[in-house]
Amino acid sequence: MTTLDSSKEIKKDESKASEHHEDFRMFGLITFLIADGMTFAGFFAAYLTYKAVNPLPDGAIYELELPIPTLNTILLLVSSATFHKAGKALMKNKNSDTQKWLIVTALLGITFLICQLFEYFNLPFGLTDNLFASTFYALTGFHGLHVTLGTIMILIISWQTRLKEGRITNQNMFPLEAVELYWHFVDGIWVILFIILYLL
Repeated sequence: MTTLDSSKEIKKDESKASEHHEDFRMFGLITFLIADGMTFAGFFAAYLTYKAVNPLPDGAIYELELPIPTLNTILLLVSSATFHKAGKALMKNKNSDTQKWLIVTALLGITFLICQLFEYFNLPFGLTDNLFASTFYALTGFHGLHVTLGTIMILIISWQTRLKEGRITNQNMFPLEAVELYWHFVDGIWVILFIILYLL
């Protein structure tokens, strides 16, 4: 009798454990972003070290124009604000507003990429000219890849929030929250990149 009772208790405990398991998705995303940030940190450290220890000769570092990267900085900072508005709208179950703000955010990301391509076409140096040029293209290109992926993800979740009974709702906000965290990370990396490459 005791054995039967104990087996029932074990089954109850197992069912409770399966119903109330911890959600580690956000933890996994944060871990990924930390690892990704370490990659960027390696790029930054290499560039600053080479610049300090092995100064490039005259003419090897070019005077970069500030208007386009400054505009890009503004675009990304505004996009973080619009993304935040999208999350607030979803919490209030206003899916149409959520989709609107997400589309605005995606358009800002696309505009950033267009501006970056315009800058590439007007730079006075090429990818293999020297160390500075190679580092510049590696850093900005790697970041541009992140912006591209982020913009695609924003467009996907904007489609998934078009209906109140859609996949992403105020009861299931993780996809939006995950992409928002990723987007804020990309914006923060750009601010650091802007300071190191354009202002230092």
